[in-house]
Amino acid sequence: MDYWEKNRDKEKKVLRQLFVGLPLGLLFVIPIILNFSSGWYKRANMWANGHADDSVGTTLAIAALIIVVFVAIFSKRHRWEMNEQDYRELEAKQANEKSETSAAKEL
Repeated sequence: MDYWEKNRDKEKKVLRQLFVGLPLGLLFVIPIILNFSSGWYKRANMWANGHADDSVGTTLAIAALIIVVFVAIFSKRHRWEMNEQDYRELEAKQANEKSETSAAKEL
């Protein structure tokens, strides 16, 4: 509880979420890049070689970057919200316990 009280604002920053979640985003994109570069699907390779002058490589690089950023931020933001919910539930539970003990003392 103490840790989350001190660090919850720092954990909520988007830039921090991006950098901390970056490995997970790369975990999604690296297999996709390896799949495209492996050449196992000959027909797709023939199409890509025929369209080498198009901006296919640029489009794939931008798509990979978007996937990495989305997965990184989404996963860390989801984790932050789950931690925040747990924190608020524990905080409410502690407040209820304090009010119950103070009410019992008055009796």
